[in-house]
Amino acid sequence: MSPPRVAVIGGGLAGITAAIALAEAGAAVTLLEARPRLGGATCSFTRDGLTVDTGQHVFLGCCTAYRDLLGKLGMTEHAPVQDRFDVTVLAPGPTPRRGRLRRTALPGPLHMLPALGRYPFLSWTERTSVSRPALAMRRVDPADPRVDEQRFGDWLAARGQSERARRALWDLFTVSALNIAGDDASLSLAAIVIKTGLLGKNNAADIGVPALPLGELHGDAGATLLTKLGAQVLINAKVSAIEPGAIEPATSTQPDDPSRPRFRVRLARPVDPADPAAASSAADPAEILADAVVLAVPHDAAARLIPPGALPEATVAGWAGLGASPIVNVHVIYDRPVMDLPFAAAVDSPVQWVFDRTRISGLDRSSPGRAQYLAISLSAADQYVDVPAAALREQFVPALAELFPAAREAQVTEFFVTRERRATFRQAPGTARLRPPAATTLPGLVLAGAWTATGWPDTMEGAVRSGLLAAIQLRQTVLSGSGFSAPGQSGGGHSDSVLSGSEANAPTSTIGERQ
Repeated sequence: MSPPRVAVIGGGLAGITAAIALAEAGAAVTLLEARPRLGGATCSFTRDGLTVDTGQHVFLGCCTAYRDLLGKLGMTEHAPVQDRFDVTVLAPGPTPRRGRLRRTALPGPLHMLPALGRYPFLSWTERTSVSRPALAMRRVDPADPRVDEQRFGDWLAARGQSERARRALWDLFTVSALNIAGDDASLSLAAIVIKTGLLGKNNAADIGVPALPLGELHGDAGATLLTKLGAQVLINAKVSAIEPGAIEPATSTQPDDPSRPRFRVRLARPVDPADPAAASSAADPAEILADAVVLAVPHDAAARLIPPGALPEATVAGWAGLGASPIVNVHVIYDRPVMDLPFAAAVDSPVQWVFDRTRISGLDRSSPGRAQYLAISLSAADQYVDVPAAALREQFVPALAELFPAAREAQVTEFFVTRERRATFRQAPGTARLRPPAATTLPGLVLAGAWTATGWPDTMEGAVRSGLLAAIQLRQTVLSGSGFSAPGQSGGGHSDSVLSGSEANAPTSTIGERQ
């Protein structure tokens, strides 16, 4: 019996993960990506000889699903994790102030207490009050729908957290993780960040920063592994429609022949017949025939592509209304080094987080020991997303000089801005009920994406988990009787392909922060 054919639509982390899991388990997978590269929101491009990531992403030590994916891609050594959570926090001034949040070896949640007790940007009274919401958070159930209806800021204020404490401490962890102003975040999603990352195991919040461009780390490595597994990877392959129904190939004479594909995936334009990867099971180069489909695209695109009747109209309208939050990245290249840290956070400044991108961009090879490339990552960037680059330069170059005295004498040799207008869905109260599960009412069609009901925020970890859940859903349903092996069994020659259903939902991983 020929292996089941699965079309995975979308080449971001969710689609890459689902495609790998299904290919390892023995399916004939075709991954379709509309853009010219894989990676989705985590990809790279070149500019004047430099490699630029579309946005700065980091992850945490407890992101087990994402870290497992890095292992499969052979990229673990290129995404190192801190020995201990360690963040330098800066405040502007003639002589900038520095604070340090570094965990101890004590078990969680005691591991952060010494650092919080010395945190210089809060008063003594504010530091002593931090324990109150920390202890109360341990009793918050993120799965409770009533919790998701509450604003995180209101919950903190009710537990004695001042405006200053919320901005100078709590926002450091939640704004970058949830891509929404800290006060406006869903309490449920904030609780996942705080409980797992800060109140869980003492190494849960240790930060991992990719040491390669994201395009290499995810897209290139994903394409290489999928090709090795025998999957087809089609780029510049935009899907225009998914048509379900009984599709009878010319070789089949029985209407109930189980070998008939269930779906016809139509492309906006034919695949390039000269591309050896473009061979498909259909005679028409503008369509793909499949037994199952993983729809792993952003929520607004999924609402347009999902076939009528696959889910109630109210469900589709609900997730289509999840909204979007932007991220803006400000890139500044100096003629000399100005920052002596790999990354830092800031308070009392428009700068949120800033990263040294000199080596990863390749600038160190063209200007060894001289120039430095800094990237400012601005989450919840509604106020910046439509501001012209010239105006952002007027604001952020002086802001960097207030944090790094060496920048006051340095020359800016290049300044540019990248914008992710729809970086995540808007992770506000009331969104949990709008996020759909992987399964649809149409057998063989499943959803994936960090916006689906993963139980996690819209982050890299959530995206990877959604891909695993989609693969598990197909294995347990339409593909279970077709000779398709369960992930983790012998199909495809791999014994560790994906997590089991219970492991995929285990509370041992957390968010990969999109800084």
